[in-house]
Amino acid sequence: MRLHPPVPAPERIGFLLLPRFAMVAFFSAIEPLRIANRISGRPLFRWDVISRDGEPVMASNGMTLSATCAMAEAPPSPSLAVCASFEPEAAIDDTLLDWLRERAAAGCLLGGVDTGCFVLAAAGVLEDQTVTLHWESLPEFRARFPCIDAVESLYEITPEGFSCAGGSSAIDMSLDLIRRRHGDDLAGQVRDQLLHDQGRRPASRQRDPATPDDPVLNRAIALMEANLETPLGIRELAAELDLSWRRLDRLFARHLGTSPQHAYLARRLDHAHRLLRETRHSVMDIALACGFASASSFTRAFRRRHGVTPSALRQRP
Repeated sequence: MRLHPPVPAPERIGFLLLPRFAMVAFFSAIEPLRIANRISGRPLFRWDVISRDGEPVMASNGMTLSATCAMAEAPPSPSLAVCASFEPEAAIDDTLLDWLRERAAAGCLLGGVDTGCFVLAAAGVLEDQTVTLHWESLPEFRARFPCIDAVESLYEITPEGFSCAGGSSAIDMSLDLIRRRHGDDLAGQVRDQLLHDQGRRPASRQRDPATPDDPVLNRAIALMEANLETPLGIRELAAELDLSWRRLDRLFARHLGTSPQHAYLARRLDHAHRLLRETRHSVMDIALACGFASASSFTRAFRRRHGVTPSALRQRP
């Protein structure tokens, strides 16, 4: 997915699959390339499916996918995508980080699919880049790596790297690659084969805004999601929006049928739910990451929201 200089066809792309990767995102990245090859009648793209040891990798849906090679045997390629989803940091160790740094030093353009940027950030190869991840993972990523510009877009492609939010956004990223390499006509033909929406651009939001006609409410929600670990007071939130707290309260009541306090708490607790299911952080660490000062207050609030205690949720299969 390198932008400059052009890469001659067939262009080789590596896909490193980490345990519990998002299969839908991986296939969404591959299929446009396969269709482009078929329509053009020649191999414009080739790809290597890489695993740690060359063995099959289990995806988040419980299915396994065969790899074509192990990391140590992977051929050089201009670009490499790290494909992850749940618990990306569980796969991190010195061997993986060193291998990614070696690839970067050799001139390989590195990118992340879904939560792959967690691994790339841990390897220290995302300095001065703008990246995107799945919207559920953005608050944790921003807290862990505050110096990296992480945005809620479908995908990002720069001369330094690339990333996409997972799911069908990988289709958009691959279509963009096809367009850059081989023109609008081929990209349009591939898009038609996929029956894919023509209107999605890199900066498109991953989710529909809560209230498309009220940008102030959208800004309020964005501020809440950006401050989950150290929640803003409602008066402080209103001041950031240049509103009175009474007007902010009326805004939430009119559009969402709830108060700003309840909406903010719900977002913190939903984020905690995801962290409990998808990470290995302790309950106390998750409580602190979601703005709770004690485990007891966190447990009470979590149970009211989700009908189960954090510890009991962890024990569920």
